Amino acid sequence: MAIADDLKKTLTDPTPLYFAAGTADLAVQQARKVPELIEQLRAEAPARIEAVKNTDPKAVQDAVTAKVAEVFGAIDPKKIGETAQDLALRGVGVAAEYAVRAKETYDKVAVHGEQAVRAWRGEVSEEIVDIAVVVEPEPEPEVKKAEAAAEQPPAPRKTSARKTAAKKAAVTADDAG
Repeated sequence: MAIADDLKKTLTDPTPLYFAAGTADLAVQQARKVPELIEQLRAEAPARIEAVKNTDPKAVQDAVTAKVAEVFGAIDPKKIGETAQDLALRGVGVAAEYAVRAKETYDKVAVHGEQAVRAWRGEVSEEIVDIAVVVEPEPEPEVKKAEAAAEQPPAPRKTSARKTAAKKAAVTADDAG
């Protein structure tokens, strides 16, 4: 039964839907920045192209060759086994850290998505309501009495004593019976 309960909980959990809504909302926010970035790149492109044209390919090739020789010269074949094991252990630690960060980011995006869905629906956020309750001072007693008096329904209207002939006949028939 535990598997069935877990499956029911998974199927009724709105968090993945909120995550999708949050992702969509964040994507829209980033997409709104694209025209500005395009204009920036368009303005910077001529200077970058000119810098690439003025670069000496022979100098770049020599710098890369020197760096590769330096890296290969620093490798000690005796320490490769130790280094590989050390790197594997570090990799496991980094993977665990990234898993924790991924879960935190997932939760943040899901919360953002829940807020976005509320905004799309026009609902007021619970936090805003909580803040309003804390910030808004208690009204004075006189104001409370005035509000209570305003909320009371008006007194029922008195009807006139006139009755139509049909109503009189119905009342008379009921009294006789």
